[in-house]
Amino acid sequence: MKNMTIHALHEKLVQRELTAVALTEAYLKHKDTVEPQIRAFLSDTREEALQTAAAVDAKIKAGKPVSELAGIPAAIKDNICIRGQQATCASRMLENFKAPYHATVIEKLAAQDYISLGKTNMDEFAMGSSTENSAFQVTHNPRHTDYVPGGSSGGSAAAVGAGECVWALGSDTGGSIRQPAAYCGVVGMKPTYGLVSRYGLIAYASSLDQIGPLTQDVTDCAIVLNAIAGYDEKDSTSIKREHNDYKTALVRDVKGMKIGIPDEFFGDGLSDGCRQALTEAIETYKSLGAEIVHVKMPHMKYGLAAYYIIAPAEASSNLARYDGVGFGLRVPGKNIVDMYEKTRSAGFGPEVRRRILLGTYVLSAGYYDAYYLRAMKVRTLVKRDYEEALRQCDVLLTPTAPGTAFKIGEHTADPLAMYLGDVCTVTLNLAGLPGISLPCGYQDGLPVGMQLIGKALAEETLLRVAYTFEQERPDLQQQSPVGEVTSA
Repeated sequence: MKNMTIHALHEKLVQRELTAVALTEAYLKHKDTVEPQIRAFLSDTREEALQTAAAVDAKIKAGKPVSELAGIPAAIKDNICIRGQQATCASRMLENFKAPYHATVIEKLAAQDYISLGKTNMDEFAMGSSTENSAFQVTHNPRHTDYVPGGSSGGSAAAVGAGECVWALGSDTGGSIRQPAAYCGVVGMKPTYGLVSRYGLIAYASSLDQIGPLTQDVTDCAIVLNAIAGYDEKDSTSIKREHNDYKTALVRDVKGMKIGIPDEFFGDGLSDGCRQALTEAIETYKSLGAEIVHVKMPHMKYGLAAYYIIAPAEASSNLARYDGVGFGLRVPGKNIVDMYEKTRSAGFGPEVRRRILLGTYVLSAGYYDAYYLRAMKVRTLVKRDYEEALRQCDVLLTPTAPGTAFKIGEHTADPLAMYLGDVCTVTLNLAGLPGISLPCGYQDGLPVGMQLIGKALAEETLLRVAYTFEQERPDLQQQSPVGEVTSA
């Protein structure tokens, strides 16, 4: 048996070839088998999952219509609020915190009878690229357990890649859905900023964060996006627009479309294996009738530096609320200042402390203009580069990451090396544009991710171009058999 998709399982459920309870039990059994190796989950909600599954079976038996997500086992990143459940952000600061309300995306999914098997591991407060920064455990790559799954949504990507769930939600601030999707060989999408409500997403950097799906294939990505997209009055950055059916974009045709290749993403830092896989992908698109256009994006080289000023600055502000007073961890002190210091020192891990200090520094008097203001000007230039490039083509094609997954512990002592792994993804968040990562090849047995970037609110175009490649190269979308996990 191989990892199944939402659309295939939905068909089996409505045809009554399978019950939701049996399906959920099968995934829970497999999760119990591989979780000691993968360590993707921080919590387990099997009782609630089986109750929901029984309710879905009762609806189907009664002849009532059910959504495509009804009865399908999923997982949710642990920075998305589910009422009554933990929302730790993989941090000691929120170790005992339970969400008092549903995030908007969870309200939407609950209305469709989705099934959550639990909350997934992540880099603490979404700050990291390997899921090694979790305060609780290190998650392992399902393709090779000596390697990282990427981050910060590494738990969600690994759970999908290992077949512990059918699909998952993650969040993306600088590549935190797309990069782990690439490392784990699954599909991951960062929607246009404002397309999916951020209400109930515990903030890292509010102008960059966005919730999105991690799935087995592009069709599933469209199904989940249909479920979570839409205007939300509780989110002031939410975009008010007519709801689209993203499944209508799943057309196997790119003839006449222009695919842009930004030369700046294909420089010396790109590994030979990734370059070869992406070159073959470009040739595949050419053979299908797409026109390949080379574009220049001269300010991309400044994007990573700008991101690592803007994101920590926003984090410094957002994480100020964790002071031991309102909620979360409190470490007693001699006075209130001592309590603040002890609480934040005990509650935050090294990477979170590093980014808070960096963000506070660039916002401080005397340095604001030199760093933060300059970074915001670079952000504008990056957005203009994307606008100009996308005037010349329908989508851009780039690597998702400059290499494949690296070994656990390889970069933990070198934060700059870790940050450089985000070089292909962060500029998309600065510009607020949609992007999707899907498998396009292998290097030494590890998946290579291809990133497609579109204009604002052009998710349909991205899905069409991604779907066409996936249908042309089904060999690249094969997942590991359920129950089989590779290790050294």
